[in-house]
Amino acid sequence: MTRPFEGVKILDFTQVLAGPYASYQLALLGADVIKVERREGEDMRRTPLSREWAERGLAPGWQAINGNKRSLTLDLSRPEAIAIVKQLAAQADVVMENFRPGVMDKLGIGYAALSEINPRLIYCAISGFGQTGPERLGAGYDGKIQALSGIMSITGHPETGPTRAGFAVCDVLSGATAAFGVSSALFQRSHTGKGQLVDVSMLEATLAFLSGQVADYSVAGHRQQLSGNQAVSRRPTANLFKAGDGYLLLAVNSEKQYRALMTALGRADALDDPRFVDWFARQENEPALRAIIEEALSKKDPREWEKLLEAAGAPCASIWKIEEVIDHPQIAARGAIQEIDTPYGRLRFAGSGFQLAHGGGRLDRMAPALGAHTEEVLASLGYDAKAIAELRAREVV
Repeated sequence: MTRPFEGVKILDFTQVLAGPYASYQLALLGADVIKVERREGEDMRRTPLSREWAERGLAPGWQAINGNKRSLTLDLSRPEAIAIVKQLAAQADVVMENFRPGVMDKLGIGYAALSEINPRLIYCAISGFGQTGPERLGAGYDGKIQALSGIMSITGHPETGPTRAGFAVCDVLSGATAAFGVSSALFQRSHTGKGQLVDVSMLEATLAFLSGQVADYSVAGHRQQLSGNQAVSRRPTANLFKAGDGYLLLAVNSEKQYRALMTALGRADALDDPRFVDWFARQENEPALRAIIEEALSKKDPREWEKLLEAAGAPCASIWKIEEVIDHPQIAARGAIQEIDTPYGRLRFAGSGFQLAHGGGRLDRMAPALGAHTEEVLASLGYDAKAIAELRAREVV
């Protein structure tokens, strides 16, 4: 069964995280992604988490978002390299890049230049702030966008101050947004026959995912505060609680769930306590309610409570580590972690995050070694072995 983007050719100039994450999603779904890198490779190939993998130019974080792609090296300061890009763009469906606005234009391979060569081309430009506006040239780093977008104003504890998320959330959200934007443009082209510019701003992409918080203020005038581990519902039983030797995250938001929680904790007596008669009263008396809940939770470990409370109808979860959750029975049953054979043994990576009845995302091969497909790509353009050898000798590729 074919996958949704089989036959779609993508010329990918993106680097670091947001852009490569976007093109990786399309590669999982069948797109032929040619990753264009400078001759020494992008810095992410050699991040210092693991010396062994960094020396191979295959850092784990880089592998995580570059599987299924082909690698072509080019020195874009050379006219011969620009000529190769234009030949590839003439045959491509999509070009993706995440340089600062104007960089690709100066090289002569921006949207205006390439769309003249190929009017059906979809050109996706990812940047911190978009291609227009007073901040358009600002650097788009994940931490900077977390601070600027409002995420950090609601993440953290009043006692200790704001904190950033434990992963590059703005990069990943922007990458997902870019993949959706490209998909939308490809679908629209199927009706119009026309390509277009997909302009992705990391700030706007992040703000779109904060739609509820934006409306809380714009509609009701509510000003968000640091919320710690409390759910957006503001229910006092939708928060993090001490339990046994660890913590338990309760997601108890309805009256039915509240009654199930208190009964399962052996504190059905609290259901008749006037301090907790409804959600308003529970919120006003949150410290007293928390003390009752944590006293009960102290008698068992978080994983035990997780099973007991879930079975009782009180949603919750203990705190799982990454190395634990990838082996969770639910993850295994769904095949959410994909395994592939590589020259370095069998490796495991996260998939696309959704499943289709047919033709879903699939990891076929590991991320490529630097320049592994340079000769293959050039040969497809008509370069013979002698011409390719000359380009190598002149350090164009």
